[in-house]
Order: sequence, then C-alpha cells, then structure tokens
Amino acid sequence: MFSSPWIPFLLFVLSTSVVTALPYRFPRLSPIGEKFLHHSRVLELPPSDDFKTFYYNQTLDHFNYRPESYTTFPQRYIVNFKYWGGANSSAPIFAYLGAEAPIDDDLNVIGFMTDNAIQFNALLVYIEHRYYGKSVPFESRDEALRNASTLGYFNSAQAIADYANILMHVKKEFRANYSPVIVIGGSYGGMLASWFRLKYPHVALGALASSAPLLYFDDITPQNGYYSVVTKDFREVSETCYETIKKSWSEIEAVALQPNGLSFLDQEFKTCRPIGRSFELRDYLWSMYASAAQYNHPPGYPVTRICDAIDGAFSVNGTLGKIAAGVFAYRGNLSCYINEPRNETETDVGWRWQSCSEMVMPISSDDDMFPPFPFDLGNFSRYCNGLYGVPPRPHWATTYYGGHDIQLVLQRFGSNIIFSNGLKDPYSIGGVLHNISDTLLAVHTTNGSHCLDILKANETDPEWVVTQRKTEVGIIKAWISKYYADLANYKQNKTF
Repeated sequence: MFSSPWIPFLLFVLSTSVVTALPYRFPRLSPIGEKFLHHSRVLELPPSDDFKTFYYNQTLDHFNYRPESYTTFPQRYIVNFKYWGGANSSAPIFAYLGAEAPIDDDLNVIGFMTDNAIQFNALLVYIEHRYYGKSVPFESRDEALRNASTLGYFNSAQAIADYANILMHVKKEFRANYSPVIVIGGSYGGMLASWFRLKYPHVALGALASSAPLLYFDDITPQNGYYSVVTKDFREVSETCYETIKKSWSEIEAVALQPNGLSFLDQEFKTCRPIGRSFELRDYLWSMYASAAQYNHPPGYPVTRICDAIDGAFSVNGTLGKIAAGVFAYRGNLSCYINEPRNETETDVGWRWQSCSEMVMPISSDDDMFPPFPFDLGNFSRYCNGLYGVPPRPHWATTYYGGHDIQLVLQRFGSNIIFSNGLKDPYSIGGVLHNISDTLLAVHTTNGSHCLDILKANETDPEWVVTQRKTEVGIIKAWISKYYADLANYKQNKTF
C-alpha cells in the first residue's frame, strides 16, 4: 500500500444514479436527525386524533405589490386543542415553526410542546414552512421548484412573514386576541424562532431557539468550528478511536488506487452496490461521524457506539477493518451498508436552494480528525450559479437579521429569547452561549446534543437534560406571568 495526497470531497451522491459536484460541506440542519438513532418508534406512529389540520390562504410575496405578488397558495398548519384553557382565560399559544421538511414528523417528536402543554393550558400550533410538505406554491412541486423565478419566493423572510399571518389569523379565528404566543423551533427552525421574535415582537411574546447556529454566517464563527467540535467529541470518548479515524482517510485512498482496490473496499464495508470511486466511501464516513456527533443523544450515544466498535475490533485488514466495524455498529445489523438506494428528499432539494441563496454557512475542516477541506466562496458561487443562474448572498443573513457584535447590539432592543444548546453538538459553536441581558438568555448543557431539549421526554433521559427543560419552562412561565400582570394593568387603565 502507498499513501496519496488527499483529494478534497467535491462530490456528493444526490440520488441512486446522479453524482453532482458539491464544493462545500453543510451538515444537515434538523431537530430529528437519522431516524434509526431514536430510542423509540415514536417517529413511525401516526399523530393522535388531537391534531387537526387546517389550511391558510397564504400570500405568495409579502414584500412587493406587483400583481403576481398577490398570488396565494394553501399553507398547512396543525392545531392541538386538547390542553387549551380557552380564549377567555387568555391561555397561551405555543407555536412550533416548521423548518426544512414536512411538518408531519414534528408532531410526535417535538415533545416540548405536548409535554408542557398541560401545565400552561396551551393551544398548540404547528406551522409548515413554505415549499415543504403540502405548503407548496404554484399548484405543484415541479412548478414551484422549476427555476430561480419560482424559487425566488422561497426564503426565510417570506417564511416568518407567513408565520405572522397564520398566528394572527389563529388568534382572530379562535378569539384569542390576548393569548400570548411563544414560538419554538429547533436548528434552522430555532433560527427562525429567534428571528421571528426580533422581527415580530407584536405577534410573539417570546421564543425558544434550540440549537440555532445564528452566528455561523459571514465568518462570525471560525469556519472550522463545526468539525473541530466533532473531533473533540470523538477524542473525549477515545483517543485511539480518534487516531484510527484520522489515519484511515489516506489508507482508503491508497487501497482504492491499487488494482482491485475498490472491490476490496466493497467487501470490507459490505457496500450495497459497487463503489465507483473512493470518494463515495469517504463521503459516507465523513457524514456518519458528523451526524453521530451532532445527534449524540442518550441513551444510545452513537459516538461511543462507533468508538467502542472501532477500538474493540480485531481485523486482519487493520485500520479499515476497524472503521468498517464502526459503520456496522452505528447502523445496526443490515444486509449491506453504503451506496444504499436513495431518492432525493424534499429537504435535499429545498435546502440546496436555501443554502445557495441566503443560508450560506461557510463550514470547513482544518486537518483535525478530518482531512483539510477549505470553504471556497468562489467555487461555491460558481456551483450555485450553475444550478440556478443566480449567485448566493453570503452577507444577507447578517444584514437582515444581524449577528455581528450580537451581545452589544441585541441588549439594546431584544428581549424574551432562550438560546438553548448542547455543547456536544457541533453546531453549538455557532450558537449564542452567553446571556446577553436579563431576558436574552443562554441555556446550555455540557453533554447535550442537537435539539435534545425540545425532543420528547423519556424516562431514560439524564438529569442534566431534565434540568435544562425545567429551566426553560421556568423562564417562559416568568415571561407569561409578567405579560398577565401587564395585561391586567392595561385593561384597568386602557394604557401602559
């Protein structure tokens, strides 16, 4: 065997047969992660009869007055009335802001809503993000995603304006004018929740923004921050596991360059179909390690699962046999691994557009557990321009929402946002980790993972996440209590 220079990952398998150049590595943003990592079958259960589906006749373009701007489309929102104390009591509304996926899975998984509704007597509202699920403009998904002209209405500013419209409609429809609204979101949805509170404080009293990497734009956070945390997570579990992974990349490349090397890799890793080039295996492993760290939830702790398998494996094939053992342990007992048949999901398609337009998060690696992989904005712009005919706007998120000098800026006008994070989550490096004011609060746990605090509570949850959730509930109770006091004063005096 012989080593060769590392060739950056420029390709990604986007379907069962199509390979597209991809000059960046944006790990997935989702509260849920891989379904097989969850400790229960809750993802597969149909939602209960308590969830009622509605559609709102949503405006296509909230920010222009051209005739086409007034086009409408049906936007899905789902309401759970089971716990609501009713409009007469001004009982609160918890609104979950859907993100880059259909809203369906969130109904059972986002436990912060249902687990706490009874103590708040809260009405639960779940709103689907435009262009996902059943909330698609232009009458069909094919037409909505046709080109940049129709995709141009697909952005976060339009999305949070959608949420404002629907929440004001809900309050009017159910005569809940004085019911305070708390918006809740995780990951990209967590960013939306915090931005919603800043942009629409007259609609939402407060926001819980879970695992929201608000500061991973415009080089506020070091580009290599995400993968440096992944590396730290693995090293803390096992130094030998970290070393094995680090040296495996060059060995994979060396084996792939040998005669019949790819066939050897197929056999060693039990691939579902022959790999055509070594990047397919490297890409899978890279994504697997990132996902394991990001969603390192109890009780399974996938990072530990992978490292225990790598460290415990004995193989005549050395390093690669150990790495294969890590793959098998992560995925469980399957007939084959890697290169599984896969169709593009709505998230694949939608997030590709969103990251090529405004959600430009410059993530790179810098010779840690992973080979060096720089983020090149020029290459990324050419890639996006080739796909859509328009270049990304890498500075727009910070221009529209802010982010630079956030502690100095937000303390002047922001309030009632919880920025929650788990420090094992690689995206926490781009989160708000320190209190900004008495009402802009950072709540984090040392051992927490991505969006764990808003997922459904389980009897096996460690005490530290139970405490985190109680802290967040206590903060929200204080916001609502103050609101009720202000409301009583307002009604009595008709003014503040």
